[in-house]
Amino acid sequence: MSTRILVLISGRGSNLAALVEAARANGWPAEVVGVISNRPQAAGLQWAREQGFHAQVVDHQAFASREAFDAALLAACQARQPDLVVLAGFMRVLGEAFVRHYESRLINIHPSLLPAFMGLHTHRRALQAGVKFAGATAHYVSVTLDHGPVIAQAAVPVRAHDTEHSLAQRVLQAEHRVLPLAVGWHVKGELQLQDGLVSHRQGASQALYFPD
Repeated sequence: MSTRILVLISGRGSNLAALVEAARANGWPAEVVGVISNRPQAAGLQWAREQGFHAQVVDHQAFASREAFDAALLAACQARQPDLVVLAGFMRVLGEAFVRHYESRLINIHPSLLPAFMGLHTHRRALQAGVKFAGATAHYVSVTLDHGPVIAQAAVPVRAHDTEHSLAQRVLQAEHRVLPLAVGWHVKGELQLQDGLVSHRQGASQALYFPD
């Protein structure tokens, strides 16, 4: 049975493209049934349409409250009947009702090695802290921001002369590897979630390292 994947984006959709490429290359038992953005100008919407995907906007600025936006977004998602919702660069904090509805079926990619540098400005904060490794985390979303069970992480070294931009570019490349890996495991039924911890049923490494 094919897993119906719905992808939420806010920007250019590079993680969406990486996800679609991996699904096609690896013959996942899954299909992308839609792409939704909270930003009408998101470049990823045009890419999605060019690929033949259903793509729509639920503009957060059109709603008077966060709760109203969440309700509209949930309705738009439900209309696509997804088995899995993937936040691929979706830059809105989702409320408890939305998260509870898709509990254990909602995966996010975050540009840090969680629980380090939760929230925004991750690369700036990593450089200010002087850490020697940065990276990306794919995790199941919980009602507490950036606290959900970790599926996989990819580490990249922080270089002496890194800027926010240079570090962000290398971390983004790690995101493009770790998000498809995590989603692929999920749709193939290879993950086990127990007591807030995620393990791979066949023991595949959930820790990746990209030195370049």
